[in-house]
Amino acid sequence: MHILNTYEDRDSAEADEQKITGDKKIVSDREDNQVIYKLFGQATWKNFYNLGMFNLQELQQLLENRKLGQSYDQARHSEIVKMLKYSANSFDIELPPHWL
Repeated sequence: MHILNTYEDRDSAEADEQKITGDKKIVSDREDNQVIYKLFGQATWKNFYNLGMFNLQELQQLLENRKLGQSYDQARHSEIVKMLKYSANSFDIELPPHWL
């Protein structure tokens, strides 16, 4: 499991915990006299999408426009893919080729 996100309040952490699949847990930690909550879970694109991370919803819309032959922001697409490549490397997961 990986740390998927951190939160300042338990309610937000618990709400996001319900959005992901697979093994998961919330761990509280104290930093500088403040409690933070870490959401641990499986690093999958589905979980990241469900958490609203890495602009995956925006990527989905860009890819749909591209697939339909409509205009789409190629520069933004490249920017998102660049960030996703870094994230994929960090979490040791593969970037789906149809996203490129």
